[in-house]
Amino acid sequence: MAPFAASASPAALSYGFLRRRPSPICRFSATFFLPLPSATLDQSRRLSAVWPTPLRSRRGSSSSLPAMASEKALASKGKQGLLVFDTEEELSVSLAKYAAELSEKFIRERGAFTVVISGGSLVKSLRKLTESPYLETVEWAKWHIFWVDERVVPKDHEDSNYKLAFDGFLSKVPIPPGQVCAINDALSAPGAAEDYETALKHLVNIGVVVKSATGYPRFDLMLLGMGPDGHIASLFPSHPLLNVTDKWVAFIKDSPKPPPERITFTLPVINSSSYVAMVVAGAGKAGVVGKALGNEKTADLLPVEMISLEDGELTWFADNAAVSMLPDKPSL
Repeated sequence: MAPFAASASPAALSYGFLRRRPSPICRFSATFFLPLPSATLDQSRRLSAVWPTPLRSRRGSSSSLPAMASEKALASKGKQGLLVFDTEEELSVSLAKYAAELSEKFIRERGAFTVVISGGSLVKSLRKLTESPYLETVEWAKWHIFWVDERVVPKDHEDSNYKLAFDGFLSKVPIPPGQVCAINDALSAPGAAEDYETALKHLVNIGVVVKSATGYPRFDLMLLGMGPDGHIASLFPSHPLLNVTDKWVAFIKDSPKPPPERITFTLPVINSSSYVAMVVAGAGKAGVVGKALGNEKTADLLPVEMISLEDGELTWFADNAAVSMLPDKPSL
C-alpha cells in the first residue's frame, strides 16, 4: 500500500489522531464502526417489476425481468432506464440484485467495488443485501463505501447519515471498517469537506477509486435518493452549489432542510459515475418524478434533472405511487 503523501493537508493528517484503529485503505477518514443499535428489517416477498433498464437488457441475464414496456419513453434522455414496482418491498428485492450483479462485475474486472450511498429512505431499500443469498455470496471484503453527502454532526447523532447507514446496513455486512469512508465530524463544515476531498484524492492516487476522463472521481455505483423538492445529495433547487465545478466535495451552511451544515459531492462528481440508481418511492415524489421523466421541460431544472452522466447509466427504481403522475407511464 502506498505511504502517506508528504503533502497531505493538516486537516487530513488529523484523522490519524481521531481514529480508533488504523485503516488499510481510507487512511484519512474516521472510518470505524460505532456501537450503534441495529434496525429491524422486513422479510423478503415476491419480486414484481416492469420496464427494463439498458443494463439489464444488454447484459442478457437469464433472470431478467419480463419486458412489459419498451424503453422508448426514456430514449431521449440517454442511458436511462426505469423499473416500476408494485411495492417498495419488491423494489428493494430488485435493488439488491442490481447491486450484487454490479459488485460481481467490478470485482471481477478490477478487484474492488466503490459504492456511494445517501441518507433518507435509500438505506432502508438496501436491506435485502443483508439477507441470503447476498450476505453469503457478495464479496464484501472488496467493497469501499462513501457518502454522497453527510450532515456535520457526531456519528451517533440522529441526523447522521453514517448512523442511519450503520443501523440499517453496515452493521449487518462484513465490509472492512477501513473501507468505510466517513467524514471527520470533529471538523467544521469547510474543514470536513476539504478533508474528505483529500481522502478521495488519495484513494484515486493509489487506484482504489478510478478517475474519469474529465478528472473527477468515477465511482462504480451511486445509490441515490431524491427529496420531494427534487434535491439530490445536499444539492438543493436554485442553490449556488449546483454551479460548483472546481471542487469534488463542497460544504453548505444554509441547507433549507435541517441540519444546516453539511458536506456534499458536487454535481460533476455525481455525473462521473459508472452507474447511478435513483430510488424513489411514495406519492410524495410523484410530482417531481413526472417533471423529471416527462417530455415537457422548463428552464428551471431541478437538481435531479441535472443528472447527466458523462459515460454511465442511470436507472430509476420507483414504485407505482412515485410514477403516478408520469404522463407516458405504461399501463401496468
